[in-house]
Amino acid sequence: MTDQQDPLDQIQFMLESKSSAKQVTYKNLLTSFDLLAKESKRIVTELKKRVKPGDEDVTVDFKLVNENEFQVKLAGDLLVFVLHTNVVTFSEDHPLMQSDYIKGKEINRYFGQIMIYNFMSDSIKYNRMNDPGYLLARILINHENRFLLEGEGQLGFLYDATSQTAISEVDLNNIVKQALKIAIENDLMAPPFPDVRFITVYQKNEKTQELGAGQKIGFKMSYQSSTNS
Repeated sequence: MTDQQDPLDQIQFMLESKSSAKQVTYKNLLTSFDLLAKESKRIVTELKKRVKPGDEDVTVDFKLVNENEFQVKLAGDLLVFVLHTNVVTFSEDHPLMQSDYIKGKEINRYFGQIMIYNFMSDSIKYNRMNDPGYLLARILINHENRFLLEGEGQLGFLYDATSQTAISEVDLNNIVKQALKIAIENDLMAPPFPDVRFITVYQKNEKTQELGAGQKIGFKMSYQSSTNS
């Protein structure tokens, strides 16, 4: 912007372009989140019809928490789906920013986010405050309803570039199925023996349920490797 340009002209431009695109993005996000919840509920209903576990405590359930969160319980795993209300962009060195689609139009770079977290269901049931949850995936949707996915395992490369078409019920259904599959495939790993060798009286009295709690093997390796490298 030159010294002769009126700042109000620039503000007007940004309100009419960037801010408008962010509002459209958020509306698209709300619609997709609603569809994601419906597809998740549909999958849970189908699983309940198919699965005949030998133990009645092996359950599959869907729970709508509020307009920004729902949960899917899959035996010992609890997947938490969260809609983030802020629209974001990425730093210039992010691979997404190098695509012709993003470079072609400034407003294409703004995305809404839906996060999928994996917790142990007992962590929530017993309110074990120190138990970790793991980000399985995040779905990114823009003003044109085009999307991409960042995630663990197969979720990391199924939709790793901005889609050519708008996100659909089929896409959302597949994302939920893959997330459930990854969650149930990754088993718990017991903490090293020295880490649980000693306990305090406080831990014994107040945190008995937390003692010996495991961590997800697959997620532990993937997240620690990226952190320690």
